[in-house]
Amino acid sequence: MADEGGHVAEVHGGAESSAGKWILLLLAIIYAAGSGYFIFNLRQRVEQQSKDQTASTAQIAELSKRMQSAEADSEALATQLGMTKKELAARSAELQREQRAAEQRLSEEQKKQISAVSGDVANVKTDVGGVKTDVASTKADLAATQAKLQSAIGDLGVQSGLIANTREDLEALKHKGDRNYYEFTLIKGASPQPVSTVSLQLKKADPKKGKFTLNVTSDDKTIEKKDRNISEPIQFYSGRDHMLFELVIWSVDKNKAVGYLSTPKGAPVPVTPGA
Repeated sequence: MADEGGHVAEVHGGAESSAGKWILLLLAIIYAAGSGYFIFNLRQRVEQQSKDQTASTAQIAELSKRMQSAEADSEALATQLGMTKKELAARSAELQREQRAAEQRLSEEQKKQISAVSGDVANVKTDVGGVKTDVASTKADLAATQAKLQSAIGDLGVQSGLIANTREDLEALKHKGDRNYYEFTLIKGASPQPVSTVSLQLKKADPKKGKFTLNVTSDDKTIEKKDRNISEPIQFYSGRDHMLFELVIWSVDKNKAVGYLSTPKGAPVPVTPGA
């Protein structure tokens, strides 16, 4: 019996020893695998760092080469200009200062020009406002003048249009545009004076009584208008269409008479030289 117990204990101890060996072997394998992966990863990192260092070295070398080239170009330029590197640097700095100063002057000049243009625009606006005021004033004057104009019966018994008694009145009538108006000055004793398509000749003037006598030549016929009064409409027919012409004398002195001739819009117009 004792022999059987001792045999069982021996078998049990041998089994435990075999299991421990397998565990140690498994741990050794795991350790070896982990160590291999760590070594492989470390080697890759070392190789990558080596590549990065090589690229950095190449970049540094390229940068150094460019700096040397730039320095050589600077020295060559300085040599061509007959200047030292220090003088060249000073000249470059001076040129930069001049450029900045020129840019500042240009900016100030542009501001001045913009300010001047703004001022001109303001002046134009002021002038336009003044013109509008003048136009309004002129319209008011014309309205006042037209209010003073009067209508009368002519020497042929025909109702006349508005009568102008002054040059200002005549300007108002011209602005109305209803008829054609021709201002004239007749000298006593002078030859017949063409006015529009007729001729007028002053024969007599009496400034004290405000009377005058004149001849009207129209359609190859001469009509005497005798002892007429200032501002009296003198009427006659003229032309193939028998249109009513009208003249008014508003000023008479010893040797002169001033007035105007009025013709319908459809009446023939005088032929000007060179037309």
